[in-house]
Amino acid sequence: MARLPYGSLSVADQQRYRGLRTMKAVALGALVFMAIVFVFAFLFEDDVPALGYVRAAAEGGMVGALADWFAVTALFRHPLGIRIPHTAIIPRRKDEIGRTLGEFVETNFLESSVVRQKLDSTAIARTAGEWLQDPEHAETVSAEASTMASGILTALSDDEVQDLISDLAHEHLLSPSWGPSLGGWLARVVDADAHRGAVDLGVDSIARWLDANREAFDGLVSRRLPSWVPSVAMRLVDDTVYHEASKFVAAVQRDADHPARRALDQYLERLADNLQHDADTIDRLEGAKSAVFDSPRVRALAADAWNTAKAGLLRALDDPQSGLRRRITAALGDLGARLATDTALQQRVDARIADAAVFLVDRYRHDIASIITDTVERWDADETSQKIELMVGRDLQYIRLNGTVVGALAGLVIYTVAHALLR
Repeated sequence: MARLPYGSLSVADQQRYRGLRTMKAVALGALVFMAIVFVFAFLFEDDVPALGYVRAAAEGGMVGALADWFAVTALFRHPLGIRIPHTAIIPRRKDEIGRTLGEFVETNFLESSVVRQKLDSTAIARTAGEWLQDPEHAETVSAEASTMASGILTALSDDEVQDLISDLAHEHLLSPSWGPSLGGWLARVVDADAHRGAVDLGVDSIARWLDANREAFDGLVSRRLPSWVPSVAMRLVDDTVYHEASKFVAAVQRDADHPARRALDQYLERLADNLQHDADTIDRLEGAKSAVFDSPRVRALAADAWNTAKAGLLRALDDPQSGLRRRITAALGDLGARLATDTALQQRVDARIADAAVFLVDRYRHDIASIITDTVERWDADETSQKIELMVGRDLQYIRLNGTVVGALAGLVIYTVAHALLR
């Protein structure tokens, strides 16, 4: 089985690899030591009978070391490359191990009572609030959220967004008939006298224009009079028209119940009614709407609206001193302060988080656990075996070392008991 290249291992795995090799050397050294002791005791046992105990201990140590070496090695590969049954267990049963591990996690960890108990014992809201109320932390969250939002805005297709805006405008703004809605709105405005301010503004604007544009009336009427009319009479006519217009507007300004105002109110009432019930008025409004908001114009408006909004948002999100970023940071700090001090809010947030987590676990526990199963199934068998060996192999080498010691003690005890019984 090919070994993973040392250079391809992570720093942590390289450290584990060095520790594994060290423990393998120690375990092998113990076996070699027992073999040397066994040979020495075997050669000189006749001269020194007490070496029989040493030989028995060394023999038991070698047996224990070899047996545990076989057991440990059989987990990961075929010992000495010999395909002995029930060896190379991890590579051969990788998928089954993955399924069992997934089932274990699903049954023992992704269980609603376990999740709820853990979350109930954790002050999530208070901890998050204490962390978030620190201005530096709030600024960090704001910066990360802004970076994420900028990435989303940049990734969005301009054409698709413009099409969406155009479709929404057609569906919710242009396709519905405007007449009944505008008529109803205008009727409510007139009934509430809410249009009075607009009328006053219009009359005041006309009065100011008359005061500033007296010359606009020169020749307004007189140029239409016969040429034989004296010029003095012509100027008198123009002055009279101007002054009458000014007096009329002034009268409308002073009198809240002026006939012109009542006439305007009556016109608005008729217009509101016609917009709601008169088919000709509604059709004329729809025709005007279609002429103004034809498809190319809507598309252009959607493009302008999106491009302007996108550019403005990107600039605001990228500038830490922008009003948007400052408001986000301030809002996060305020939220953190509330979460850190408001016990009732903490309880509500913690309860919502626990309920959401339990719901997700109950609904998707099998899907979550299947990630383990699917991931292990995709792994190469030999690579999986080597990775697991890196994780636990160093501890397994202690089994070999302990087997050597236990085997030596067992051999010594057996030899001693046997000699005691045979005497």
